[in-house]
Amino acid sequence: MSTKRGTALVALSLACVAVFVVTTTTSSAKQAATPSWCGPKKIKLGFTDGFGGNSWRLVTTASARDEAKKCPNVTSIDYADGQGNTQKAISDIQGMVAKGVNALVVFPDAGKAMLPALRSSFKAGVVTVPYRVTPGGKPGVDYNVFVDTPFAQAGENWGKWILRVLPKGGNVLMLSGPKGNSQGVEENQGLHKILDPSHKYTFIGEQPFEVTNWDPALTQKVLSADIAKYKKIDVIVSDFGPSLVGALPEFGKSGRTIPALAASDGNVLGCFWKKNVAKNPTFKLFTVSTQNDHARLAIDWAVALATGGKKPASNHFPSLVFEDSTTGKPHPVQCRADLPGDIYLSAELPATVQAKLVKK
Repeated sequence: MSTKRGTALVALSLACVAVFVVTTTTSSAKQAATPSWCGPKKIKLGFTDGFGGNSWRLVTTASARDEAKKCPNVTSIDYADGQGNTQKAISDIQGMVAKGVNALVVFPDAGKAMLPALRSSFKAGVVTVPYRVTPGGKPGVDYNVFVDTPFAQAGENWGKWILRVLPKGGNVLMLSGPKGNSQGVEENQGLHKILDPSHKYTFIGEQPFEVTNWDPALTQKVLSADIAKYKKIDVIVSDFGPSLVGALPEFGKSGRTIPALAASDGNVLGCFWKKNVAKNPTFKLFTVSTQNDHARLAIDWAVALATGGKKPASNHFPSLVFEDSTTGKPHPVQCRADLPGDIYLSAELPATVQAKLVKK
């Protein structure tokens, strides 16, 4: 064998080894990246939303898609927006079943009115996972599993903060979504559990909460009316904090400072606080995560059950404190002034990705 030929063979062998190592490493990385809830069966996934018409829903839907894409055996993801119409939301579920999806995640905004459609999907053999808003019914009978969250815990967190920043008591105004929605009702119960024993707080406005349908335009109208009606508001509680920003300047117009605010997070809210706190010393801010990532846990459950993957450890998505302007824990008030207000910095989806969604 010539020296040149021997050298060439050695080089070729090393190259083959290098290719093998790179290929094996890449393959191992892909395997490592596949989550345990992603099983071996290939499936088609559906995701239906009772109402998709605000930035929170856009980010939540994108979060669900992002989570589903982690599983290579999810071959397609179909989405349907109920547009706030219960009958359309029901038809959307029926349409997904007719398309032949193997698993279906449902945000049942209309609550118990959605139960027959969920049951029909489940009986048709589709893995059916409602989440966030309770539809009634029972797991294993009407659907596979309900992925809930302790809304009352958010109310308790708000209440404990209010006790600390307003120890002498005061007037509490609460706003939530549609009339009777389970989220607002349970949050209100948690709030009363903490505040009522002190006998220092008076709840004002419509009870258990002012109805806003989580619509920023309606929220501005409702809150503006409350500011005009009630001369003393010591703290505002809201489960869609960013929607309050449009009306908060009304306090200044009436010669008052912005009161304490216990809410869910949002970039527009954090930036508003930073711009206005110096002129409003009573404007303390406390937020819980807006929970866009609740959809991720619902996706994990649906994919696990349909593909034969490992079930998640829990079907309960936690309510976590996000910002506190008084302690800076676990985070000080967050603001990305370089990005749109309609994004949620507590979400797993990168802020820059969210920004592209809401700009469309």
